[in-house]
Amino acid sequence: MRRFLCLFLCLAGLAACKEPWQNALGEHRFQRDIPTITEQDVQSRLELLSRQDADFAQTPIGRQNLLQIILREKLIQTDALAQGLDKSAEYQKLSTDKRMQLNDIYQDYTRHLLEDLWYEKQRNGGALDISDEEINEYYKKYPYEMTVQQIIVDNAETADQILHTLKRSPSKWRDMARQYSIAPEEVRNNKFTFMPGEFLPEIEVIAANSPQGSVQGFIKTALGFHIIMKTGERHLSKQEAAPRIRAVLENKRMDGIVQSLQNKYEVVIYAKHE
Repeated sequence: MRRFLCLFLCLAGLAACKEPWQNALGEHRFQRDIPTITEQDVQSRLELLSRQDADFAQTPIGRQNLLQIILREKLIQTDALAQGLDKSAEYQKLSTDKRMQLNDIYQDYTRHLLEDLWYEKQRNGGALDISDEEINEYYKKYPYEMTVQQIIVDNAETADQILHTLKRSPSKWRDMARQYSIAPEEVRNNKFTFMPGEFLPEIEVIAANSPQGSVQGFIKTALGFHIIMKTGERHLSKQEAAPRIRAVLENKRMDGIVQSLQNKYEVVIYAKHE
């Protein structure tokens, strides 16, 4: 509110001094085409203020202050238009860039809004409901979580060389990762812990069938060629596993819904050269 009050004092000083508002002949510079300030202008501005400033603007002094602020802006905008600044190349470029930026933001918002409303409808309609029986059955099969590390490279030959080296000397894992891995830093140095259904299926299968401390691979995914070392496995209680299982089963249910949509609607994917 301090800035609001300071601006009020400045504007009050301007209002008390007639000279800035008059030309050399003593005539008011904005005698003609004075912009109109409507109640809608005031309400729109109030919505942009903080609660403290909005409360002050409801007082007689505050409202007069707000009107002076709006008046100053209207006068500047009117004079800028009179000078043709809206026809300048700089104005045209900047306003066009901003319009395109805002349009992209709007388009992105509407896409996400449709998705959110669609998800909400699925949930409210029970399409994603998971029963306790389903959770119990999943827990009987997978009552554990696994931890792995990965080295990801961009070609099979390098992956094969690294795998043979690590099979002989697993202790060289960190050196091999630092030297060859193309994975981001957070992937290269971190371990990944997951229940079956929470990670890449190819890696889950290898981890589930590997003893702790063993180096396995290599498998190919969209990220590259993976060499995997299983570093741990832990049994989970039903209480800590249940919410994770529910999320896994919901995702599987959603995959089924999306697959049915793919069968319902024809999807055409164009390559870049088409």
